[in-house]
Amino acid sequence: MSSYGHIRDLKRKSFSIDVDNNFEPIYEIPDDKKALVGDLKKAAKGAKMVWLASDEDREGEAIAWHLYEVLGLKPDNTRRIVFHEITKDAILNAIANPRSIDLGRVDAQQARRVLDRIVGFELSPVLWKKIKPALSAGRVQSVAVRLIVEREKEIKAFVPEEYFRVTADFVDAAGSVLKTELSHRLHDRAQVDALFGRCNGAAWNVGDITVKPVKKSPTPPFTTSTLQQEAARKLGFTVGQTMMVAQHLYENGHITYMRTDSLNLSQLAIGTIKAEIENNIGAEYLKVRKYHTSSKGAQEAHEAIRPTYINKHDIEGTPQEKRLYNLIWKRTIASQMADAVIEKTSIDIVPDHGTDRFTATGEVIKFDGFLKVYIEGHDDENVDSDMQSLLPVMHEGDAVAMTSVTAQQRYTQHPPRYTEASLVKKMEELGIGRPSTYAPTISTIQQREYVEKGDRPGTERTLVTLSMMPGSPVKETEKVETTGADKGKLLPTDIGVVVNDFLTEYFPDILDYNFTARVEERFDEIAEGKLPWTAEMAEFYGLFHPAVDSALNMHLEHKVGERILGNDPVSGKPVSVKIGRFGPLVQMGDGEGDEKPQFASLLKGQSVSTITLEEALKLFEFPRTLGDYEGKTVTVAIGRFGPYVKHDNKFISIPKAIAPAALTLDEAIQLIDAKREADSKKVVKTFDDDPDMQLLRGPYGIYISYKKSNYKIPKTVSDPAALTLDECKAIVEKAPAPKPRRKKA
Repeated sequence: MSSYGHIRDLKRKSFSIDVDNNFEPIYEIPDDKKALVGDLKKAAKGAKMVWLASDEDREGEAIAWHLYEVLGLKPDNTRRIVFHEITKDAILNAIANPRSIDLGRVDAQQARRVLDRIVGFELSPVLWKKIKPALSAGRVQSVAVRLIVEREKEIKAFVPEEYFRVTADFVDAAGSVLKTELSHRLHDRAQVDALFGRCNGAAWNVGDITVKPVKKSPTPPFTTSTLQQEAARKLGFTVGQTMMVAQHLYENGHITYMRTDSLNLSQLAIGTIKAEIENNIGAEYLKVRKYHTSSKGAQEAHEAIRPTYINKHDIEGTPQEKRLYNLIWKRTIASQMADAVIEKTSIDIVPDHGTDRFTATGEVIKFDGFLKVYIEGHDDENVDSDMQSLLPVMHEGDAVAMTSVTAQQRYTQHPPRYTEASLVKKMEELGIGRPSTYAPTISTIQQREYVEKGDRPGTERTLVTLSMMPGSPVKETEKVETTGADKGKLLPTDIGVVVNDFLTEYFPDILDYNFTARVEERFDEIAEGKLPWTAEMAEFYGLFHPAVDSALNMHLEHKVGERILGNDPVSGKPVSVKIGRFGPLVQMGDGEGDEKPQFASLLKGQSVSTITLEEALKLFEFPRTLGDYEGKTVTVAIGRFGPYVKHDNKFISIPKAIAPAALTLDEAIQLIDAKREADSKKVVKTFDDDPDMQLLRGPYGIYISYKKSNYKIPKTVSDPAALTLDECKAIVEKAPAPKPRRKKA
């Protein structure tokens, strides 16, 4: 029987920690788990033996402990078993080797839960009072938001520097062409002109030729973090999607446990991988390797993520499951394969004047080794492509002639914004969070609207390319490139920036990377039984609680995040921008006297930190009346979900590509007509006798809509569009009561 995760937790709506009684947690069984707990109690009472088989990490250990406590289990007929893969052998082995519940791990989980509740429960009211209602703070989440906010500030402060990348083609006596690059970058046009001047009339020879054998070793098998990163690079998966697909693979017995920071492979696994390589790839490709985990606190001492059966190259499942399994299989096999041997050759071309050196580099794979199976991806989008190819045979001292030289103008790139995967990598480097927390943290900061996954349009700039054939004039061409454009990156919202700046100023410890990493280390020590968890809580609370009281009682002249932009030139009233109840807004007037201030929401793409007085004043031009259509007024306005057209009490969203300030009546009429046409296609049938009953067309086919509820049409109905009113009523009456929505744990 499954417990479906935790069967009890801290009470939802109260602090639930008895601070005076050694930080005793006050647990409750949620309403949606009470029936399940009743069934489990009944089953446990009639069982000769109860096996607790939850995961071996801290959450799993805590689930086992809660079950033991709540179900009133006894030590003589209760066994705790763990396995890292769902296979017959692993389960039989676990049953043969039961153990008791590891209270160190339980305490570490309780410590994390209690600490996170203290931070969330005490910090959130400070944010409600000082910024806006309904905000919340979290220990790890707030630090993750800080990383994203700080990266955005770095990008805004970044000043690109110009440089020129110079390449040249040379030809030898046999007519072989050599593509080379200048060994250093030039900083401005004057340096390029000087170089081109030196190239005219220069004599060129082959200088040093170096041939170096280079060995490339495979990467270790996957941990949770590296799987999330590689699945993002190669399969385009989000961090949450990777974990969901990996969970299915684990549950179906295809891979080992997917929440791990261990690089270890069992002897049995290494034996089967060895046989796979020898039999199907070749004995010369085998090199048995043992990897050791370097990350701090890798306390979940089981295996890396690997296939349960190495000889199973493919699996049955969804396309996503097949692709992720294939990635895990290749990485696991490659980890036990021989190094790739590469011969790296570089040829220098030097002039008689001795100032400039051009270099060509080439690679020849002498033995492909692990590359036969797997090549790791990388995150760096801004690497210049190496000019690596097969090189012609040349000898030191050979004379060569320059046929062309080209200088391409470039600019240094700002630091890249985080993707979900690169944020996981950074969190792991800093020791923030653990394998089980990366995906939930990234999902939480997006749900709370502190961070969004979005695009940045970028700006255009003109780049110059200068090219010359020695003895001929320099040719200059221009091309326009878009710079700074980003797709699907993590961007801080205005609320995220304001909350982060406030917490960084008034609660620096909570947002300190080292503090957060130290807390994780303490949890590791608690799990190992080296520290009493309640003493840690007392020490933390003694410092944290007074800081919260001080922040709550602090008087601020302006609301946090508020910025005075100036005065309206017509009325003279002050204009400010701040975070309101429903998000960022502009305010005109200070509310003194009888006159109420005016408010306007910011448009998508506008930010509290960058909006100007002129842009803010334009927002007060809404709602704008555009004219009449079919005898009804057409207006354009901005709401909390963006700009819209209002006509005949209907609201039509304005597409992103159209500026609401420039919208004409004709364009608005086109939007109104298009919406009507879309709605008419959606309505399949209405009934005069009961206007509440409708047949509508959705993305999955026709369904019934009745009194603001939707009902599926049974598959036995061959022609849903032909249903009568009575038939629709019968389907509605027979429909099962809607299930209560399960809250996410």
